[in-house]
Amino acid sequence: MPYFPGVEKVRFEGPSSDAPLAFRHYDADKLILGKPMREHLRMAVCYWHTFVWPGADVFGSGTFKRPWQRSGEPMELAIGKADAAFEFFSKLGIDYYSFHDTDVAPEGSSLKEYRNHFAHMVDHLERHQEQTGIKLLWGTANCFSNPRFAAGAASNPDPQVFAYAAAQVFSAMNATHRLKGSNYVLWGGREGYETLLNTDLKREREQLGRFMRMVVEHKHKIGFKGDLLIEPKPQEPTKHQYDYDSATVFGFLHEYGLEHEIKVNIEANHATLAGHSFQHEIATAVSLGIFGSIDANRGDPQNGWDTDQFPNSVEEMTLATYEILKAGGFKNGGYNFDSKVRRQSLDEVDLFYGHVAAMDTLALALERAAAMVQNDQLQQFKDQRYAGWQQPLGKAVLAGEFSLESLAEHAFAHELNPQAVSGRQEMLEGVVNRFIYT
Repeated sequence: MPYFPGVEKVRFEGPSSDAPLAFRHYDADKLILGKPMREHLRMAVCYWHTFVWPGADVFGSGTFKRPWQRSGEPMELAIGKADAAFEFFSKLGIDYYSFHDTDVAPEGSSLKEYRNHFAHMVDHLERHQEQTGIKLLWGTANCFSNPRFAAGAASNPDPQVFAYAAAQVFSAMNATHRLKGSNYVLWGGREGYETLLNTDLKREREQLGRFMRMVVEHKHKIGFKGDLLIEPKPQEPTKHQYDYDSATVFGFLHEYGLEHEIKVNIEANHATLAGHSFQHEIATAVSLGIFGSIDANRGDPQNGWDTDQFPNSVEEMTLATYEILKAGGFKNGGYNFDSKVRRQSLDEVDLFYGHVAAMDTLALALERAAAMVQNDQLQQFKDQRYAGWQQPLGKAVLAGEFSLESLAEHAFAHELNPQAVSGRQEMLEGVVNRFIYT
């Protein structure tokens, strides 16, 4: 049975369209910098917010009455949910999706049930992918919702919980590989602490390092060619999470010799929770060589929560996309909509409204960012600003030809008296605005 009977396939109608379910800017096959929009953006719908979340929050129970969320036999409901998901993907015209293991299959009462349920649903997802051509951007394991993970998964003080998490990640990695996923994500939802009074920081860090090494080893054993991604987040639900931001993740990876094996999946709302801009987190990851993929959403600047709203700022997404384009674009990653409708958005059609508007936002941002790259005024200014480092003194310093003493002697001998030069921030902000608001 159709789950969205009143919705036709969403099509591109152009900026002048007033149709509520039409793309005004996302023209999937339009060439931007020689590549179709769809290949630049690689957009994905997430399973959890779109098909699993019942509209509950910490102050109230679920407000949604989705047809795939009714009471019934768990596996029948899981199959119906998958059917609804692929109907949604197809009508939306999106190319990718993402999931947690327990989004697609009921966990059951034992690991054996979990494995059987998940295997059955992977078969079902595979058939849908073959029929529709829709692909898996990434898979992951939910090692944070069940009460057994209250004190973490890999960082848990109980090695049996560590082993249970390993069983889930093993299963989810194998499923992602079989479904030809482009990435596998590790989000440590409770890999952190609530109080230092009962926490052994050194031990938990070592446990995490060992777990990640096991994941890397399994990736190579099964021949998975996609990227492994850690998703940084500073806090929530824990007081402090060990994957605080991109720089913190790089330090952790470097400590355990994994900086060439694992990258980051950056979420916009997590960046702001860490006190950073979305652009900052992307630029940092690029500069450290660990940029992988994006969770596209936004937070409410007034409350500081992880509200996971749909991205609607062309300015914010233009600056983010500019950094990605300058770095060569996505390799295996993409823009995954880790976004959810509000609790009062009760109708199934609201899921389409949220995604259509967000896809248009990204498409417009892509066009603006591409124009900035082609113009290259920002890069030209940066090149000029750092030009001194291409001169003999700058090259010699970076080549290690000076010690601190010899460089000081050089400064004294040449009576150096460098003067400050304008950073032209306001001018550059004006340049960006001219591209965004044209």
